[in-house]
Amino acid sequence: MNSQNDPVRVLLAEAWTSWAERGAALAAEDWDRPTRLPEWTVRELFAHVAPVPEMFTGLRAAVLDTPAEVADGAGILRAYNRPGGIAHTAAGQVAEAAKRTAEVAEPAVLIARFGVEGPAALAGLADLPPGATVAHPLLGSVTVGALGEVALMEATVHLLDLIAAVGGPPPAEGALHFTRALLAEVADPVAFIEAATGRSAEAVLPVLR
Repeated sequence: MNSQNDPVRVLLAEAWTSWAERGAALAAEDWDRPTRLPEWTVRELFAHVAPVPEMFTGLRAAVLDTPAEVADGAGILRAYNRPGGIAHTAAGQVAEAAKRTAEVAEPAVLIARFGVEGPAALAGLADLPPGATVAHPLLGSVTVGALGEVALMEATVHLLDLIAAVGGPPPAEGALHFTRALLAEVADPVAFIEAATGRSAEAVLPVLR
């Protein structure tokens, strides 16, 4: 499968468009509303999720001619969220980075990242297939498709946070179904199945910090 008919990439572009449209409809005071994430206002949430085009264009220079050590989004999320993983050790840094970006980026800039810059960067990688391997600073190497899966999950989960703060229609059904399946895949399969069917009281959720 090449990137031009990659369903994850299509859903990610749609999710970013939804963020841009919702941001454009916000009143000035809405950007300072608190969200259900204690660290962030709506503006800081936008700053955290907004695609950074340089990260995508840099993928081409990071391509490796070897099999990826992590081939799917669930593998990335497991590594990030294991005890001592980056989801735990760098949480404060991530929150502060979003705050710093929000301080210097006007709403129009954040909206453009979702509606113009991010999609353009994604389209610029149309010849890079999901199975391509790229170097990763923490995991050694991952596939382009795995990075896209995590990006789609992040855009969808945080879109629910945005909706909880300012209202609006739900995310696209395709993005919701994909995200549900990806999060279920992160959990241990036996533990998840037995908990989901009432055969075990073992704590399986949450699978992400």
